[in-house]
Amino acid sequence: MSLGYWDQVQAAGFEVPSDRPLDDLTAELTTMLGSTRPEVRDGTAFPALATWIERGVYDDLLAGLGDGMVAGLAVGLGEVGTDTVFRRSFSSLILGVCLERDNTQHLLPGGKIMEWGDRLATWFLTERDTRGFVVDKGWAHAIAHGADAIGALGESPHLAGAEHAVLLDVLAERLLSQPAEIPLDAGEPDRMAAAVMQILRRNTLGTDALEPWVHRLGAAGNPFGGPVDHDPYAPTAAPQAFLRALFLQLSLGPRPPTVRPDLLLVVIEALRMTNLPYLRVATD
Repeated sequence: MSLGYWDQVQAAGFEVPSDRPLDDLTAELTTMLGSTRPEVRDGTAFPALATWIERGVYDDLLAGLGDGMVAGLAVGLGEVGTDTVFRRSFSSLILGVCLERDNTQHLLPGGKIMEWGDRLATWFLTERDTRGFVVDKGWAHAIAHGADAIGALGESPHLAGAEHAVLLDVLAERLLSQPAEIPLDAGEPDRMAAAVMQILRRNTLGTDALEPWVHRLGAAGNPFGGPVDHDPYAPTAAPQAFLRALFLQLSLGPRPPTVRPDLLLVVIEALRMTNLPYLRVATD
């Protein structure tokens, strides 16, 4: 169908058209998630699917829709700098909306959520195209969108402490494995910190589990004291930016987790140790 058809759907408040089967509409929108045109991808396909999910249009079909988004995570996986990233990235974003719908309506069995979670985490750790904004094509933002989906997964009632610890490790591993020559400079650390807060608000993890996790990130985010034969800031930028974002979330974010006071002290100490040269006071 022409974009004009979907413009009419959008003008009608994204009411589901009655002139075509829902399966056909869904297939077309799913293809449009991979468009290189932001007005098609961001402006039409994503809001249409997200709106219909939130309105319950897919409640009886949610498992199949989510499976389709999971399949989209594999399209062109391993490629860098190609247009397939849009399909993967926006599939993860819609998968997150599917998870959010299940979190409130409890439509799917735990096994299906765990299956999606495994596929999501595998994609998130193996995604190589980490571009943020692509000139003339708009947002790719695979890491930010993946973090959003992981945050939604963390809020699932089917997950508990053990699974939450795994999700935190997945987020940390993504930060620590980011190539130094490809910085996460489009807000990804902030989106990952927001996802962590969604997990922490479940209040299933104590400081005993979180402290070594923060220390691991702190050790990776320290640009000082190592060899001076390379730029120390490039490989430490992502974990350092994340720690600062997490500090902001813990300090100012809504609905703080019960572990907030103790965890905030741990994060502050990690930031202090990784920024010591900037915290010294000059003396006469």
